Amino acid sequence: MVNKVSIGIIGIQGAISEHVSSMNDTLESVNNPGKVIVIKDPLQIDKIDALIIPGGESTTISNILFQSGFYKPILKKINENNLPVMGTCAGCVILASVLIENLEEVKLLSAMDMKVKRNAFGGQKESFECNIRIHRFLKPYNAIFIRAPIIEEVWGDCKILAKIENNIVMARQDNFLALSFHPELTNDIRIQKYFLDMI
Repeated sequence: MVNKVSIGIIGIQGAISEHVSSMNDTLESVNNPGKVIVIKDPLQIDKIDALIIPGGESTTISNILFQSGFYKPILKKINENNLPVMGTCAGCVILASVLIENLEEVKLLSAMDMKVKRNAFGGQKESFECNIRIHRFLKPYNAIFIRAPIIEEVWGDCKILAKIENNIVMARQDNFLALSFHPELTNDIRIQKYFLDMI
């Protein structure tokens, strides 16, 4: 019997509807009768089995998460090893332990042993897409980068899953997954399936 899962998507900023659609497609593709919930209240955190932190502006997202009371319940479930989290673009930044710019206004969850640099590929005009090789994926993945961060360094249990040249763009540590790019903007749901297998 397939375990029914509830996947929460932080509904503050970013491609929220696209994340909802891609995760619903993923659940349907594996015949999982789970549900996807847009999270707008901290009390909802206790009702989910996994969380997605979408892209957007990392300062804005982190400030709203902190000021609206999301950080405490998220950190509680993370510390209990009870909340798989996928962070895309700005979400990748928020999962990190160290931010190169050392901006106090960006509140990090420090869930992953990695250092990140925001907007490392440039601004909106420098957005691009390219094929990348992801560890254990049999075929290349067409990744979309929009004002994307770079994972500058990983240590401890954090493992590199994908690079562009020498730039780390995907990493995993335990049940946390960080992506510099936007998997919700493609029809390829292999990353969503990968995340689902982590729950």
